[in-house]
Parts: sequence; C-alpha cells; structure tokens
Amino acid sequence: MVVKRVGVLSLAKILGLFYGSIGLVAGTVFAVLALFGVAIGVAAEESVAPLAGLLFGVGAVVILPLFYGGLGFVAGLLGGSVFNLASRVTGGLELDVA
Repeated sequence: MVVKRVGVLSLAKILGLFYGSIGLVAGTVFAVLALFGVAIGVAAEESVAPLAGLLFGVGAVVILPLFYGGLGFVAGLLGGSVFNLASRVTGGLELDVA
C-alpha cells in the first residue's frame, strides 16, 4: 500500500485534539504545583498575593490546552502540506500492512 496524500484538515484536527489533551495534562500539573506553592506561601506567611498563584494555577488548565491545541492544529496543517508535497515528489510513503 502506498500513501500518496493525507487530508490536511483532517490531520490538523487530529493533532489539535491530541496536543490539546497533552496541554490539559500539563495544565493540571501546573495547577497542582501552583496550589502547593500557594499553600506553602500562606503557611510560611511569605506569600504576597495568594490569589495570583491560585489564578495562575486555574488559568493553566484553561490556557495550556488552548495553546497546545492551537499549535497542534497549525503543525498538522503545515506537516500535512509538506507531506503531500514530498510524496508528490518521491511517489508516496510505502506501507506494508498485514
């Protein structure tokens, strides 16, 4: 089987969703770390703005999936276009499926 062309928009949507889910995991990790930082700062009475740390943590859960998903979508558009161009020049990608 030879793959000669990929659907660029289809690839972009898949990569956008995939990278968006990675961003959700990363945002959750940042949120948990920010909450720990706020808790430690409040306990040590050194935190100037605990609300800022809390907003950063919660914001990471919203912002990172959108940012990663957008970058994944753009990477899918560019990557699919480059693949289609390269496969036109080289004849395609040969796959052996059993």
